[in-house]
Amino acid sequence: MQARLSGETDFEGFRSQARTLLSRGVAPEDVQWVTGDADGDLFAGDDSPLAPAAAQPGVAVPASFLELCKTVVLHRDPQRFALLYRLLWRLASEPALRDDPLDADMMRARDMARAVRRDIHKMHAFLRFREVPDAGAPGGVLHVAWFEPEHHIVEANAPWFMRRFTNMHWAILTPLRCVAWDGKALRFQPGARRADAPAADAGEQLWLTYYRSIFNPARLKIAMMQKEMPRKYWRNLPEAESISPLVAGALARSGTMVESAPTQARRTIRAIARPTPAPAAPETTLEGLRDAVQRCRECPIGALATQGVPGEGPQRGGVMLVGEQPGDQEDLRGRPFVGPAGQLLMRALAQAGLSREQVFLTNAVRHFKYEVRGKRRIHKTPSQAEAAACAHWLEREIALVQPRAIVALGATAARSLLQRPVAVMSERGGWHARADGLRVLVTLHPSALLRMPADEQEAALTTFTGDLGLAAALYFSEATLGPSRSVEGFRSSNEKFLNG
Repeated sequence: MQARLSGETDFEGFRSQARTLLSRGVAPEDVQWVTGDADGDLFAGDDSPLAPAAAQPGVAVPASFLELCKTVVLHRDPQRFALLYRLLWRLASEPALRDDPLDADMMRARDMARAVRRDIHKMHAFLRFREVPDAGAPGGVLHVAWFEPEHHIVEANAPWFMRRFTNMHWAILTPLRCVAWDGKALRFQPGARRADAPAADAGEQLWLTYYRSIFNPARLKIAMMQKEMPRKYWRNLPEAESISPLVAGALARSGTMVESAPTQARRTIRAIARPTPAPAAPETTLEGLRDAVQRCRECPIGALATQGVPGEGPQRGGVMLVGEQPGDQEDLRGRPFVGPAGQLLMRALAQAGLSREQVFLTNAVRHFKYEVRGKRRIHKTPSQAEAAACAHWLEREIALVQPRAIVALGATAARSLLQRPVAVMSERGGWHARADGLRVLVTLHPSALLRMPADEQEAALTTFTGDLGLAAALYFSEATLGPSRSVEGFRSSNEKFLNG
């Protein structure tokens, strides 16, 4: 007896026919399963469709077996329907069969299901679309892919691609079945030839470049690679042509990597939670500059820092102190000179007669540059290019604050302000003039004092305080006498200030 199904994946037809055959008591060996228009066995007898039998108690099967049948039906083995009907027939008299892990028929069905699921997964992974003009949408693009599945999985797989590429118009060509999506409905057609698939497009070369760039020779495991990417799929993968050269050169590339200097892994620093930003203020104000600095990525260090650190202090006519860059504590708190170097600076300012509230504190570079050592972020001096990228922030801040004079703390600050290399040790303690006439006093950065031997720090602090005393003398003299005094007058005032 023949049982004819409408197609290779006609699960509902199989289910109906199997139910009728079971109700009639037809043994599995007496049934020949035929799909579509295929010719059956000349000796199989009647191939007319089976009429539904009178209602009889059916065979109760677990839901897992039903799912197994749906998957096995997609297998390419022509004997799959006979196998499934034989299992159904046996389940009617052998209920324990459903839990028998060693039964040959059940093992065969499960192997077939695994093969189908693997084929579905490989189709997800190895499908490569190429772009062609869309004849159905003038000016549009149709993405066409060629794939050679082992089993009848196209119809079962099509909804997955429809969900994944909903906004694309695409077509998948296979020797067994083709499917197309026009943004509205899936359309299935008979199988196609490989020659019907389009040739490589411009995007394919970009994909090959990306594939070669992510290939890591140090992690190459050929057996595992071939397990995940079996050779039978290579003929349709554009990147397959790169695999052999990359594998051949892997050993030499690994050797080069081993001999190269180690690189420092980036430490992930959790960003400080910030309140919802208010509308950006214009950059003609200090608040506007603060907002703009937070968005600045003109050099790489901005991406690594927790936040930008703008200057702070009183505006108009005071003294500005410019350091090199924020440190670890400044980076976390968003304020200049709050770390150990800042505390030393406050101590020296106090000895010079100034307080933090009387000076404007800022830096030449607005983000913290560092390298990670263990759990610590160690300061790194910014390059000239990084300082130059930040120079316009400092100049705009100077224009808004309009200080009477500036104290450059260290070489980086002095170079940014005077636009030339500055030998701090030989030029410290003296006033210099910028091109715009603004006076700049050069001295050490307080962090340099912290790095000195302990027995030298006290003397160095006294000298450093003397340098700051020049700025204090300027601050107090111009605050009371006006800005007409000369640089020499400031030095004289400072000597009086220091000597009492």
